[in-house]
Amino acid sequence: MSVSTVIVTGAANGVGRALVHRLLDDGKTVIGCDIDETGLKSLADEVSGRPLDTQVVDVSSHEDCDAFMDRVLESHPEVDGLVNNAGLYLGQPVWEYDDATMERVIAVNILGPVWLSRRFAGHLLPAERRGAIVNLASVAGEVGSSDALYGTVKAGVIGLTKSNAMNFAPYIRVNVVSPGLIVNTAIADRIPDYRYAEYKRQEQLDGDILPEYVADVCAYLLSDRSRTLTGSLLRADNGCYPR
Repeated sequence: MSVSTVIVTGAANGVGRALVHRLLDDGKTVIGCDIDETGLKSLADEVSGRPLDTQVVDVSSHEDCDAFMDRVLESHPEVDGLVNNAGLYLGQPVWEYDDATMERVIAVNILGPVWLSRRFAGHLLPAERRGAIVNLASVAGEVGSSDALYGTVKAGVIGLTKSNAMNFAPYIRVNVVSPGLIVNTAIADRIPDYRYAEYKRQEQLDGDILPEYVADVCAYLLSDRSRTLTGSLLRADNGCYPR
């Protein structure tokens, strides 16, 4: 069954913003959260009058995640979809990280999805309600990254997906999207030039990967067209690094 009310983290920009538009076009109610208050406001202005609830949340904070889910479950108890899209990529080698920055990257990319998924499942599973979770990983989590910490956390997202697919079965489907180089995003702007060129050289399909194209894959995984998929990884990478 297709979901009707979806949480999208990292909703203010990139894939998250494109997905909010796509889901609203599909007739869904969307709860979009982000740490970028200005970006959320401009998104809300763009879709004024449509069923979008925006909230400023730092997904690296356990307290913020719990407070956010408290508000969501009170105001949208019908929620049945979660997209863990928020991510943080700094594009630097591991020796340039200090401990505090490492902890933040791990919290945004791994712990936030853990905390939110746990609360989401804890709401649906006791009532045996159906739902879907979509996580956003990266080609970096499959083949490595010049930013070793980012490659590590995105590999962790893939592992979290497979494990929660088992934990939350048979009621909640959990799948992961693994994009390649998505243009027009903050991450693409930070990728070192040599790595950017390598990604483009490896792509087997022509044309850039746009946020809207990745949003299409996410929307598919939230729909009943993917009813047989759980624990699956779908790539949106133009065939980059065949694997």
